[in-house]
Amino acid sequence: MRHALLALGIFLAINLPAFADDLGRASVIDGDTLEIYGTRIRLWGIDAPETDQLCRTKGGEHYRCVQKAANDLDAFIARRPVRCVKVNRDQYKRAVAVCTVAGVDLAEWLVKNGLALELAAQLFQGSIRGGAGSKASRPWHVERQFY
Repeated sequence: MRHALLALGIFLAINLPAFADDLGRASVIDGDTLEIYGTRIRLWGIDAPETDQLCRTKGGEHYRCVQKAANDLDAFIARRPVRCVKVNRDQYKRAVAVCTVAGVDLAEWLVKNGLALELAAQLFQGSIRGGAGSKASRPWHVERQFY
């Protein structure tokens, strides 16, 4: 039994980074990226607007959607502790994680509030974010105008 616990501890230490399943105070970098204890973490399963992307209101007026997504996410977090569990790493070697505040999945919250889109690659793997009622269905790089 003791050896099994030791083996499990070694496995977890090797395979999970320090932030995994840990609480921390997050800084919002953009609509789908947080920073906790100096570690950049991309929210799993979504894509938020790019820095240079403009979106349109229903009335046709343009606004900076990345700023709105980041500001709304920061307001929702409201300095509460954020818990992140690593899922993977992206092409830039950033951690990709499921992050929650008070039990609410931040990526799902962003999708449900029309501030981010589900990533198609993870949809094909059977992992659904947000569900019905999303305000867009195509990636940001394909559909640059978001309503």
